[in-house]
Formats: sequence, C-alpha cells, structure tokens
Amino acid sequence: MVQHFSETSPLVLVGCGHMGRAMAQGWLRAGVPADHLYIVDPQAAPESLPGSKADHFVASAGFLPKGMKARAIVMAVKPQIMNDALPLMAPFIGDGTVVLSVAAGVTLDQMARGTGGKGTCVRVMPNTPAAIGQGISGLTAGSGISEDDRALALELMGATGEAVWIEREDQMDAVTGVSGSGPAYVFYMVECLAAAGVREGLPEDTAMALARQTVIGAGHLMDAETDVEAAELRRRVTSPGGTTAAALNVLMRADGLGQLMSDAVSAARKRGAELAG
Repeated sequence: MVQHFSETSPLVLVGCGHMGRAMAQGWLRAGVPADHLYIVDPQAAPESLPGSKADHFVASAGFLPKGMKARAIVMAVKPQIMNDALPLMAPFIGDGTVVLSVAAGVTLDQMARGTGGKGTCVRVMPNTPAAIGQGISGLTAGSGISEDDRALALELMGATGEAVWIEREDQMDAVTGVSGSGPAYVFYMVECLAAAGVREGLPEDTAMALARQTVIGAGHLMDAETDVEAAELRRRVTSPGGTTAAALNVLMRADGLGQLMSDAVSAARKRGAELAG
C-alpha cells in the first residue's frame, strides 16, 4: 500500500471517529508514512492516533495544502452530512483520485454528485470489528473503475480485516444486513444465551462468562478451520441423540433461528434501501 501515496498525492481521511481511527491505525501499521496521511476532523487530536503527524490533523478541508490532489480520500462521516462534506473535498480530487465512502446508504450516484463527477467513487460497508483489525468490508464501484483503483480500495479496507468486492451496487444493502449490522446480532445472541443460562439456574456473571467465551472460542475455531464449512463444524459438535442435537431441534425448526435470521437481515436490507432513497 505504501507505494500508492506521496506528500503531493496523499491519503486523506475525513472523519476520525471509531471507524475512521480504526482505518487510520491499520494504514499506519501497514506502513503508510505519517507524512502521506492527512486527517480532517475538527474534534480529532493527534494523540488519539499514535504514529500520526500532528500538523497533518486539520479542522476542515480549507486547511489542507492548496493545489494538492489526493490519491485517495476516505469519507468516514455520518450519512446525513455527506452531501455537505463531499463538495468541500472537491478541490482535492483529481482524475487519479479514488473517493471511498463508508457511510451506510450513501450511493455511488450521490457520491458522484457531491464530487462534481471527479475521481473514482467507491462505496464501502465495513463493520465494527475493524476497530481491532478483524472487520470485513464489502466494496463496490461503477464498471469503469481501473484495476489499480480497485486494488487500492481493497488494500485500504483490508488494513482493518478482510475486504471483498461486490460486483453490483444493488447488493450492498444485503451486505449491510449480513455483515454491517451482523456484529449486533452476535452480541444479542450472547445476551440471550446468558439469559437462558440464568433461567436454568446459573448465576448471572457465570452465565455471561460462559456465553461470551463460547462465542469467542467458536469464532476462533472457524478462523482456524478456514477450509471447513460452518455446517460441518456444527455437525462435529452434534452427537446423534445428544444434548446439542436436542437444542438444535429447537433452533432448526421452521420458525426457528433460520427464519428469524432471514427476517432480521431482510429488515436491515430494507432499512438500508430506505436510507439510500
């Protein structure tokens, strides 16, 4: 990633909240020099991002070097202010600039209007485990994106975990429903699993410790067994006629977890479409 940027063609991050800071930390770990990274955020402080350069933190786009054309601009601001924020960055967008948005519901058309049609727009849906380098991001762009720009976008988001290319923008709301919102589903499952343990007589702190570590351990096991399907890992835990089988008979019934998860993802997808509307 290092070779993509220079002092005159830097990487610019607009918004340094939780997601923005996670991405910047990943870029610095990946070797992007502090001289090649600018942060635009009126609230952010250099000490919040170890390894960064203090004079490359600016309160607004107006304080960026005049005449500079960024190689990449990553918009990590809230969706409701994107229409105001994008035009402010237009002076720093050249023909070779990639503009990425990580704001839910912000479409490629909306980005193109905001940038005045300059540069190459990429829409991204990350998720919160990016904060510890364990996220996954879905990316999409128009059909005219070059291989170099596509590779750069994947590298930028890959600094916070995995990154996958989504060929059609109309699939991005489904990405939101599965992975963008997905961590909340897992956290709620832990809540429910712990509450079930309490109802079966366990102390609250014990039930929560068991539920948390069960999910953490299962995730690590899936990570270690990347060539094994989740269904196969499930089968390995399930002895015929045993306790796990009894529980799965409940979870896998017609109105069980599969249907609930389908309904949940569908609701998130529809809401994402509404936000984009």
